[in-house]
Amino acid sequence: MKDYENLLEQLRQGKIAELAVTPEEFMDFQPILMKYRYRKSIVGQAQKGGGVVYHFNGEQTTA
Repeated sequence: MKDYENLLEQLRQGKIAELAVTPEEFMDFQPILMKYRYRKSIVGQAQKGGGVVYHFNGEQTTA
């Protein structure tokens, strides 16, 4: 399983531009996203085939 907490933190810090999550990964990713302090600043865009690509929007409020 991927280290989603670390990936979300890299996304927030601008070390990565986006985080792609496949439908197969989503059930592992979702609980971690819901507990993430800055989750309201993480925006997902649905992709064809069921995946989601997340990016950090620093203009939104945090937790």
